[in-house]
Amino acid sequence: MSADSGRSRARAVADLGQGTIIATVEIAAPAERVFRALTTPEEILRWWGAEGVYQTTEWTIDLREGGAWDAAGRSADGSRFSVGGRVLEVDPPRKLVQTWKPDWDEGKETTVTYTLDPVEGGTRVTVRHEGFAGRPQSCRGHTSGWEQVLAWLDAHAATPQPAANKYFLCRLLPPRPSFASDMTRPEAEAMHRHAVYWRGLAARGTAIAFGPVADPKGAWGVGIVAVLDDGEVRDLQARDPAIEAGIGMKYETHPMPTVVVGSIS
Repeated sequence: MSADSGRSRARAVADLGQGTIIATVEIAAPAERVFRALTTPEEILRWWGAEGVYQTTEWTIDLREGGAWDAAGRSADGSRFSVGGRVLEVDPPRKLVQTWKPDWDEGKETTVTYTLDPVEGGTRVTVRHEGFAGRPQSCRGHTSGWEQVLAWLDAHAATPQPAANKYFLCRLLPPRPSFASDMTRPEAEAMHRHAVYWRGLAARGTAIAFGPVADPKGAWGVGIVAVLDDGEVRDLQARDPAIEAGIGMKYETHPMPTVVVGSIS
């Protein structure tokens, strides 16, 4: 009996007539950990792919209903591929539904549903990929692909991760003191995306708290994050839509030796 015998290996089956794939795996990790591995770009780049098969090199997601997601990478022969779509439903850490439109499949759009259910010793991940009616060859190819992907996810999520034990206070400074009251439409749109982005960080447990500060000299934003290292906090700030939009926002970052979270009776 192998050491892995207590776990469910990744399996996938297809109904070629209906054009639907069902893939499952049981992972020795809580649902929160698995959901984070499925939705955090830094993590996805570490596990989705392997040398000699293909390697994902880019991944972004706006983790909200209607939000866009995009990924790109290199195949074993060095050719570039891309896939993307929209988030249709998100219920951390139990469910994620998104459209799937790869450039290698004639641009056909399908739908992927991830369902995470608690089981003894961990989490059962079920992937339902539908929309392949009339395309049995593509359905077969994606079936074997999902077995490989869930095996990679299992190996990654079940491996103990280092604790995110570094804390930082991130101060988001606007380009002018009156920004909160006179922002332009593009600025307001960028700040809306910024709020969505930080809600996603909070859903994944990276952001402990965030929000605006009503400073009489001019409002600014604050967020407290728990990360692995300085590089991770720099990366999450660089991906903030308020920074990417180039509207003059900037971050001040201050390390915090410790953070106490909870109520005082």
